[in-house]
Amino acid sequence: MTRKLLTALLLSLTVLSSCTVNYSFTGADIPADANTFSVQQFQIATPQAGPDYGLVLSESFKDLMLAQTRLDLADKRGDLQFEGVVTGYQIGNAAISSEEFTSLNRLTITVKVKYTNTIEKDKSFEKNFSRFVDYDSQQNFSDIEPDLVDDVNGQLVQDIFDASLGAW
Repeated sequence: MTRKLLTALLLSLTVLSSCTVNYSFTGADIPADANTFSVQQFQIATPQAGPDYGLVLSESFKDLMLAQTRLDLADKRGDLQFEGVVTGYQIGNAAISSEEFTSLNRLTITVKVKYTNTIEKDKSFEKNFSRFVDYDSQQNFSDIEPDLVDDVNGQLVQDIFDASLGAW
C-alpha cells in the first residue's frame, strides 16, 4: 500500500511540474517565454505638448513595467515592444457655471500606441489611448501643469499596461 501511494505521489508531482502557470499579483498575463520588454521614446505629433513630454511618458511606462512585471528592460527588440506617438494635448472647457463662465477646464492627452508581442503575435495591437483631468479654471495652468500631467500619465500608462498585459 505504501509503495502505491509513493508511486502515485511521484507521478502527480511529475505531471504538475510539467505544467507552466504564470501568476501575477498585478493581473499581468505575461507569456512564459517572455523575458524582456522595450519601450521606444514616444514621439510628439502635437505642438501643444512640451518637447520633453514623450520622454516623460516613456519613462513612466518603463517604471510601471519594471514595478509590475518580472521582465527586464531591453534597449531594443524586447520580447514585448512598445512605441507610440502623442497625438493630442488639449485644454478645453469641462464645465460651465451658472453665469456661463467656465468653472472647470480639462487637460486631455491622447497617445497612439503600437504593442508588438513577438511571442504571442495575435495579442499585438495598435490603438489610441486618451485620458483627461479637470482643474479649476481660476488656477494658472502653468503652475499646475506638472501635477496634471503626472495624474494623466498615471492613467495612460495603466491603460496601456492593462490593454497589453492585463488579464481581466
